[in-house]
Amino acid sequence: QVRLVESGGGLVQPGGSLRLSCAASGGISSIKDMGWYRQAPGKQRELVTTITSGGTTNYADSVKGRFTISRDNAKRTVFLQMNSLKPEDTGVYYCNAAIQRLSFMTYYPYWGQGTQVTVSS
Repeated sequence: QVRLVESGGGLVQPGGSLRLSCAASGGISSIKDMGWYRQAPGKQRELVTTITSGGTTNYADSVKGRFTISRDNAKRTVFLQMNSLKPEDTGVYYCNAAIQRLSFMTYYPYWGQGTQVTVSS
């Protein structure tokens, strides 16, 4: 069974940093795009950043220059380095990946369980 497990969330003061990790496991043949989304209280889930298997990245305007996505294909893990954090970055951060399971041809989107990031003094 495919699983995405996130870690690294927590409470940080404005201007601080956090690093999130998301590891994929369970009967995986291949992974295409991986990314991070977030959902603030009372708001819809929004795209934060994505990265292709070849390393091409895309960022929401609100995080450009502050957040960096990276991945380790051998470990099937994606990372999100968040610097200069602001209170408006607060929310639940979800990992997402397009995964091809063993013996299947199609890639399906999978989600992690989410990790809370709170930026507050």
